[in-house]
Amino acid sequence: MAQMTVTPVATQGFFLDGKWLEEGDIVEVRAPFDGAVVGRVHQGRREHAEAAIAASVKAFGTTRRLPAFERQRVLRQIATSIQERKEEFSRILAQEAGKPIKSARIEVERAAFTFNIAAEETVRSYGEYLPLDWQQSTAGRWGIVRRFPLGPIAGISPFNFPLNLVAHKVAPAMAAGCSMVLKPAPQTPLSSLLLAEVVQQAGWPDGGLNVLLLSNEDSDLLVTDERIKLISFTGSAAVGWAIKNKAGKKKVVLELGGNSGVIVHSDCDLNYAAERCVTGGFAYAGQSCISVQRILVEHSVYGKFTDLLLAGVSKLKVGDPLDESSDLGPLIRESDAIRAADWIQEAVRGGARLLCGGKRKGTMLEPTVLTGTRPDMKVNCQEIFAPVVTVEPYNDFASALKEANNSPYGLQAGLFTRDAKLIFQAYEELEVGGLIAGDVPTFRVEHMPYGGIKDSGLGREGLRDSIQEMTEPKLLVMNLR
Repeated sequence: MAQMTVTPVATQGFFLDGKWLEEGDIVEVRAPFDGAVVGRVHQGRREHAEAAIAASVKAFGTTRRLPAFERQRVLRQIATSIQERKEEFSRILAQEAGKPIKSARIEVERAAFTFNIAAEETVRSYGEYLPLDWQQSTAGRWGIVRRFPLGPIAGISPFNFPLNLVAHKVAPAMAAGCSMVLKPAPQTPLSSLLLAEVVQQAGWPDGGLNVLLLSNEDSDLLVTDERIKLISFTGSAAVGWAIKNKAGKKKVVLELGGNSGVIVHSDCDLNYAAERCVTGGFAYAGQSCISVQRILVEHSVYGKFTDLLLAGVSKLKVGDPLDESSDLGPLIRESDAIRAADWIQEAVRGGARLLCGGKRKGTMLEPTVLTGTRPDMKVNCQEIFAPVVTVEPYNDFASALKEANNSPYGLQAGLFTRDAKLIFQAYEELEVGGLIAGDVPTFRVEHMPYGGIKDSGLGREGLRDSIQEMTEPKLLVMNLR
C-alpha cells in the first residue's frame, strides 16, 4: 500500500502572552519510526517560564470574569477548528509520536469531543442554597455556595496522547475560567503548538494559555512558584510524586502509570474478550497507562482463550505510522524498546515462555505474549509501556482478584463475565480507580471520572471532575434580621 509523504514542519516559536516568540535554543523533533526530523521548536528558558507565569497571572484577571456563554463559545470554536484541521493534526501525531495514522485520527476526534464536552460543562456549574435557620439563634439566615476558578494552572503533559491529554488539561481550565501555562512533552510539542494556534484564533484572551517547551530544570519553576494554584501532571509515577513533594501548598492532580489487569471468566464470550485484549494490549504499541498488561484467565478456558489471543496478535501489522494499514508503530525512544526487550528476556531466563514476538529492531518491538511468568517479574510488577502482555490461568475468582490487586498501581481493571454477582464482588474488592465490566481497562470516554489510587495517581480527570479540581467553593451567608 502506498505510504503518505512526511512533510517536515518548519521551525516554530513558542506561545507566550498571545505572541509567538522565536527565542532560546532550537530543539529538533524526530520521528520515532526512522529518526527523521519532522519539526524544529524553540525551547524557552527560565526567564520565559517566569514571563509565562506572569502572563498567566495577569490573564486570570480577565478569564475569571468571562461570562459562561463566552467561554462556551470559545470552546465550541476550538472543537470545530480541530475537526476542520483533523488531517493536519493527525499527520503531526503520526510523525512526532509514531502513532499509526488511523489511531491518530481517532485521537483528534476525541480531542474535539473533549472541547465540546467542556463547552457544555461551562454552563452546568450550579451552586447550592443552604437553609441555615436550623436553630433559634440562626433564624433569618441562609447561604449560597458558588464555585470560583482557582487561578493560574500549570499543565504538564506526556508524549503518548499529545493532543487529547493536553485537551484534558486545557479544556476544563478554560471552562472553569482559569489561565494556564502548558509544558508539552519534549518528544511531542508540535501538536500542542498547533492547538495553541487554534485557541488563539478562537479568541481566548492573551496570556490565558501559554505553551512552551522547557528543560526539566527550567520547568521546575512551574512546580515551586506560589502564583501557580494547581499542577495537572500526566506521566510517570516517579516524576509525579516528586512533583507533589515539591508543590508546597498548591493543589496537585496526578494521572500516573499502571500495569492494568484483566480477568477473563469462563462464562464470557471468549472471542470478544480475546479481540478486546488484542486491541487493549497492543494499540499504540502498548504506550498507554491503561494498556492491558496482565491477563488472568479461568483455568478451564485458558487454552482456548490463549489460542484466540495469539490468532488476533498474529494479524497485527507493525510498520510505518503513516502507512494506512499499520496497526503498531514504534516506541517513542529506542531506549524504551531496549528496556522492554530486556524485561522480556529477563522473564524468559526466569522460566517464562515466549508465545509470540519478543524481537526488537531499533524502536520497533514485535507484539509479545508471555506465559509462565511470576508476579515478581518486571513484566508483571512494573509498567512496561510497550506491546507486551502476560497471560496466566487462575483456578478460583477470589485468587484472580487477589492477583489483580498484587500491584503497586491501581488505575483501571477489566473483567469479562456475565455473572452480576462476580462483577459486584470485583467492584467491591479491586483496588482501582475504575472497573470496566465487559471490556478491557483501556476503555475511556472523555466525560467519565478517570484516575487511580496507590501509585497510579491523585485526583480525577474527566471534564466535570477536572473543573471541580480547578475551582473552589465559596460560601455567602445572608442575615436578614
